[in-house]
Amino acid sequence: MAKKEYRVNVYEDEFSEKVIARVRYNQNLDYWDGRDWSCGSPGRHKGLTKLKDGRYVLIYGTQWQDEKDYGIIISAEQALQEILRSGNHYLLKTKKFRELKELYEQMVAEEEEDDDLEEEEEN
Repeated sequence: MAKKEYRVNVYEDEFSEKVIARVRYNQNLDYWDGRDWSCGSPGRHKGLTKLKDGRYVLIYGTQWQDEKDYGIIISAEQALQEILRSGNHYLLKTKKFRELKELYEQMVAEEEEDDDLEEEEEN
């Protein structure tokens, strides 16, 4: 017997009531805050996935009574920012988020090498 997966409704944005997809729930944007896995807010969690058509879904999870988990469509830029803010950079190495790794390489500024060290070594 196959394991039943928990799925959440996906909406075009936070104000829409029309369900446009359903995705497996995950919390892959959570990080350890010293006491618990969280997205930075008590009892709240975040996850990220990608639809077959290429759109990204930000999943909002909650442990609060009478609130429901859900997802919304976000842009590739927003998805990348969510990964960077969470500190879960390993997600950029996954096949699903390959496009985001390429976007990261184009958009995120790298630190310039320290030329002072080279000069000191020569002296």
